[in-house]
Amino acid sequence: MPTTKLQKIFFAFFTVMITVPLFVIYNLAIEIGGMSNQVFIKSLKIIPVEFVFAIILEILIVGPLSEKIAFSIVNPREEKPYIITTVMICSTIVLMCPMMSFVAAFLFHGITVEFIAQWMQNMVINFPFAFFTQLFFIQPLVRFIFRGAFKNQLNKETQYNISETIQNY
Repeated sequence: MPTTKLQKIFFAFFTVMITVPLFVIYNLAIEIGGMSNQVFIKSLKIIPVEFVFAIILEILIVGPLSEKIAFSIVNPREEKPYIITTVMICSTIVLMCPMMSFVAAFLFHGITVEFIAQWMQNMVINFPFAFFTQLFFIQPLVRFIFRGAFKNQLNKETQYNISETIQNY
């Protein structure tokens, strides 16, 4: 799990970098009625804009808030790491899905009389996709990349935590 500010930004960046293209392609394919080369062409215009919204939301709002929510549900000192990770992922999805569905409704359709309905529809369509892709594909991949990028730093933190635990006994 990322602990320093740099680690959290790195983690957020890679999560958003993988998530946004998947969701843009997914939503465009649904809107167009299936996958085609047109989906990829249209996605090139939308991905950079959604990336900016997603990274800002993740770093400034969702990341800190999902951590508070997760740690109000589980105690990180008592729970197993996979439980903490799962609760963190679910907390992030619960916050990010409505926010980015709002952004997507605005970008795809603008503010119209049907905006609330389109936003709600986006949430219903995106939530299952977000849940399964984040839990089983995106987060495991990002954690793998994260562990590789911060291997030395994580090893030092682990050694420090073990030494601290031994001293407390």
